[in-house]
Amino acid sequence: MARPSSVSERLGRRLVCHQALHDLRREPRNRLGWLPELRRWQAARLERSFRHFLADPRRRAAAMFFLTDVYGDQDFSRRDANVAKVIPMMQRLLPAAVLETVADAIELGALTHALDLRMAEALHALAPRRKRLDEELYGRAYREVGYPRLRVRQIDLIARLGVGLASAVKMPGVLTLLKLSRGPAKATGLGELQGFLERGFAAFSALGDGKAFVRDIERAEREVSRRLFAGDPQPFG
Repeated sequence: MARPSSVSERLGRRLVCHQALHDLRREPRNRLGWLPELRRWQAARLERSFRHFLADPRRRAAAMFFLTDVYGDQDFSRRDANVAKVIPMMQRLLPAAVLETVADAIELGALTHALDLRMAEALHALAPRRKRLDEELYGRAYREVGYPRLRVRQIDLIARLGVGLASAVKMPGVLTLLKLSRGPAKATGLGELQGFLERGFAAFSALGDGKAFVRDIERAEREVSRRLFAGDPQPFG
């Protein structure tokens, strides 16, 4: 198990990166018109890919959590930026394993945003006059950006986040601790992060075998990435 200080240091490093990526002055690609369309299209694609999960009563809540809180097209920068102010308090309130899951979520958010910025830049170069994405253009931009190792890391983090939640819900007292920390979290600006953790814990508590669910997502997303890099005309099956 990671030491609390090492988790805190990791959180601090990831937050610095996160803030730099969302700084409009330092990162002008945040203003690219393709960025919101890219997020919208990716969220819709994932919802289509998750149809079988959403149709399963046991997995629906967990699938919705991934679609809205992990993959969602909303801006998570406020949720994650507030963590920087309260890292010492988090160390007192939450177990190190839960903090590792928070760190994974923030790293995933930063990496996803970095890749999205590169995708938006590639789309601007490939189709400056277009306004809407389709599979063919998305695949071209995906290959233009490249970075297969970072795509692997992105999926690794998705899996780690899911496994971390699946493991944490089995830890004695964690759900009670989360409920007790609801008031202090809201008072110190951690309300959005608190909501993220509570929704994740609730979804995975109802899931049963959370690790099997995560493996299914991981396997499917690795296959999608492989097909995209291979130029498959139907990468999403």
